[in-house]
Amino acid sequence: MSACVTFEDLTLGYNSHPAIHHLNGAVRRGSLTAVVGANGSGKSTLMKGIVGLVKPMAGACKVAAGISMAYLPQQSELDRSFPARVVDLVSLGLWPRRGLLGRHTADDRRIVSKALSAVGLEGFEQRPLDTLSGGQLQRTLFARVLVQNADLILLDEPFNAVDARTVTDLVALIKRWHGEDRTIMVVVHDLELVRQNFPEALLLARAPIAWGEVGSALSAANLLRARQFHEAWNEDAPWCAPEGSGDHAHGGDVHTHSHDGHHHHRGAA
Repeated sequence: MSACVTFEDLTLGYNSHPAIHHLNGAVRRGSLTAVVGANGSGKSTLMKGIVGLVKPMAGACKVAAGISMAYLPQQSELDRSFPARVVDLVSLGLWPRRGLLGRHTADDRRIVSKALSAVGLEGFEQRPLDTLSGGQLQRTLFARVLVQNADLILLDEPFNAVDARTVTDLVALIKRWHGEDRTIMVVVHDLELVRQNFPEALLLARAPIAWGEVGSALSAANLLRARQFHEAWNEDAPWCAPEGSGDHAHGGDVHTHSHDGHHHHRGAA
């Protein structure tokens, strides 16, 4: 298995409070993975950890050498009041290649126009961001990802607050990227959407519950364990060290723990 991202007993958190504990395993190159879990289960933190916005409290997150990344945060983290146009936001995706002060060429403008056409926003270049609907803004953000032409694409809840037609179109674009052998991780809440469109899933409840083929990872038993683990979590519990290790090799056991002193091995299949 050629790894794109490798987690080595990774613990991520904020202000000494872990948001995700003891994650081990590897994201295969060319894989399409849904990251699933309740609110507060560590999904967004994991995405930020991969990008490098959140530093490990323990362990490591290693991205393979030479891998370019495109990261799409949640819409709620964006300032929609910023006085910018659609073309300005999409063109930000060219920064890695052009530099912050690089002059945009005619070829760049063609790339941006082609990306907007691909997401169904042809002719929207001059539209101010604050005039867009939620679905139109998300399409614009996908166009920005498109022009980045990245090897690894991280999407944090891209289907929130958008209409059903936009969801369908964005899923089709994600599948197109997957067909181009890009590695894609997507935070998703809708389990039925995951089952219908994603080959693999990582189920989190601040610790990894299951990781592997989507039908096995999202089994009723694993979902129940995730819910119980999440509900039993003590927000003020001290950070604890792992006893043993868990590995993900698509179908292997996942080691998790709780703060009641009882440790469990939970199968991913």
